[in-house]
Amino acid sequence: MRIVNHKTYGEANRPPLYIAHGVFGMLDNWHNIAQNLAEYFFVITYDARNHGKSFHDDDASYDAMAEDLKKLSDKFGHDTFNLIGHSMGGKTAMKFVDLYPDKVSKLIVVDIAPKAYKASHTSFIQAFKEIPFDRIANRKDADLAFSEYANDMAIRQFLLKNIESRPEGGYQLKINVDAIEYHYQEIIGGIEFQNTHNLPCTFIAGGNSHYIGENDFIRIQNIFPNAKLISIKNAGHWVHAEQPQAFVHAIKTCLIDTN
Repeated sequence: MRIVNHKTYGEANRPPLYIAHGVFGMLDNWHNIAQNLAEYFFVITYDARNHGKSFHDDDASYDAMAEDLKKLSDKFGHDTFNLIGHSMGGKTAMKFVDLYPDKVSKLIVVDIAPKAYKASHTSFIQAFKEIPFDRIANRKDADLAFSEYANDMAIRQFLLKNIESRPEGGYQLKINVDAIEYHYQEIIGGIEFQNTHNLPCTFIAGGNSHYIGENDFIRIQNIFPNAKLISIKNAGHWVHAEQPQAFVHAIKTCLIDTN
C-alpha cells in the first residue's frame, strides 16, 4: 500500500490535525503553521500524490487524493481527526468528508469553494513542460526562464520549489505535470456531494481574494449547514503565507475550544 510522503509535529497523544496543500504546493509550505499548531495538536502535513516527495500516479482525481488521506490516517490509527485543506487541498478535504463523514471532527477549508473555477494555472503547466530545466545551470536562470510565464516573483518562488537539482547537473521536476495537466479540469472543477454534512465547519477566505463570493457561501451552507466564514484582512489566496499570525489565530479559535 502506497502512503503519501508526510511529516509530523507535536506529541502523538494530542488531537490529530491533518493539513492538505494546494496544487503545485507541498508539505514544506505549511512548516511554520504546523509548528505553531503543534503546541495543541499532533499535526500531520503531507505531499499530495504527484507533488513533493510523494509517489507519481496517472490518477490525480479528488477521489484518489481522498483515498490517500484515508490510507494515511489509517496508518496512524486515527479514527477521527481535524482537517484543514487549502485550495486543491480544500476540495480534497470536502470530498473526503463526503466519502467518510464520520472521520472528520472539524473541517477548515481555506480560500476555496466547492464550485468550478476558470483556468488560471495553464501558463504554469506550460512552463513546467516547456522549460529545459535539465539544461539550466542555477536557480537564478530558472527564475529568469519562468519569468516569461509568471510575472510575479513570489509566485515564481512558490512554483520553483517544484524543481530539484540533478546529480549530473541541471534540474528535474518533482511534480507529475502530465497527470496534473490531464486532470486539470477536474482539479479546478466543482465537487459533487452525496449528502449534506452537519459537522463544525469553517471557511477561511483571504480579504483580497475572490475565491469565495457571497453566493458561494450560500451554496456552501446548503452542503455544510453549520459552516461559518472568516475573512482575513490583507490576505490573498495564500492566506496562511501572507497573514500567518492572523491565520493561526483563526485556526485556534475554530479548533481548540472543544479539543
